[in-house]
Amino acid sequence: MKQFDVPVFYRSPLISNIKRYRKSKDKLKKDFSPTLLDFGPVQIYLARHFGFCYGVENAIEIAFKTIEDNPGKRIYLLSEMIHNPQVNEDLLSRGVQFLQDTHGKQIIAFEDLTKEDIVLIPAFGTTLEIEKKLNNIGIHTEKYNTTCPFVEKVWNRSEVIAKKDYTIIIHGKPIHEETRATFSHAASNAPAVVVKDMEQTIELAKYITGEKPAAGFYTEFKGQYSDGFDIEKDLDRIGVVNQTTMLASDTQAIADYLKQVMIEKYALTRERLAERFADTRDTLCYATNDNQTSVMEMLQTPADFAIVVGGYNSSNTSHLVELCEERSPTYFICNAEKILDSQNILHYNVHTRQELLTTAFLPRHSPVKVLMTSGASCPDALVEQVIEKLAGFFSKSKPVGEIMEAFMDA
Repeated sequence: MKQFDVPVFYRSPLISNIKRYRKSKDKLKKDFSPTLLDFGPVQIYLARHFGFCYGVENAIEIAFKTIEDNPGKRIYLLSEMIHNPQVNEDLLSRGVQFLQDTHGKQIIAFEDLTKEDIVLIPAFGTTLEIEKKLNNIGIHTEKYNTTCPFVEKVWNRSEVIAKKDYTIIIHGKPIHEETRATFSHAASNAPAVVVKDMEQTIELAKYITGEKPAAGFYTEFKGQYSDGFDIEKDLDRIGVVNQTTMLASDTQAIADYLKQVMIEKYALTRERLAERFADTRDTLCYATNDNQTSVMEMLQTPADFAIVVGGYNSSNTSHLVELCEERSPTYFICNAEKILDSQNILHYNVHTRQELLTTAFLPRHSPVKVLMTSGASCPDALVEQVIEKLAGFFSKSKPVGEIMEAFMDA
């Protein structure tokens, strides 16, 4: 896989050595067991896969190279490059400006741009409408488009099934940049509708079966269907794709549920299934799959609590938190500073979207066992800082350098 030129301050000597070591021992990535960092009084179990993915490293490389190659030029980000506060703050500190916030609200008007300006398209991609606006100004984004190739893969999949007259059902968060972009690309080729979760999927199915009156669809799914969507006929043939960072198990469950609905409504045999339901392979990216599988394997290890590091508005990270919460007390933090001291930790609740203060979070027994992972947009340097801070609370803890030596023979 391509190696990217990512700023060294995002790297971690400890994490880099661990990842190289694990890769050398498991080239085919079949071993998803966590890596034990045994500091003595505290034992940290690192997920097998975590941190920057291909799409994120690609986006960061393009962004920083663009800044370096264009001194004096006005450089804009369409919205957040990725969902990590440190990376976005680093870009802003170098003079880059945001045109929109993460929800699509305009910060700087497109009318204020000129054809001499540079606009970076974030890793999530963007809508066809915004691309057209920029092109009409004379801004050509091809060179500065950091859209993740795995997001583009979903767009391509959508186009293929659209050409076969299937309506596209997108499993994703309607307000997320990636879902908005995927919806735009899908809706340009076929009718499209977004479902947030299984609960919404079940309600959508009631319109497929006729259990709910058709007119109610337009209110219940307002803002989530394409222009001209005809509920009377546009759910006769369907295919499911997704926002790449959703839980794999959730997307699979949604696809299986809708498939069964179509089988029962149209009395389909396996041979005739394609008449009504598109054969779409899973569209989750490799990093999402690997990170989620690694967390599920990590959770087999008994521990006192789990820590997930990443941006609070990161979709893929929030799903890792949800997985951890099913098995263990979990603290979601964006950096080591959220661990205030050996007693207090300030962490984010993904359900209420608020930070909470938990006291006496470190148990008194020894060794303390901690599970740890991070999102695909989180720099490894932040993970190392969290590890060092936790280990520093224990006077008899081994130094990080000694831990790193165990992973130096790769």
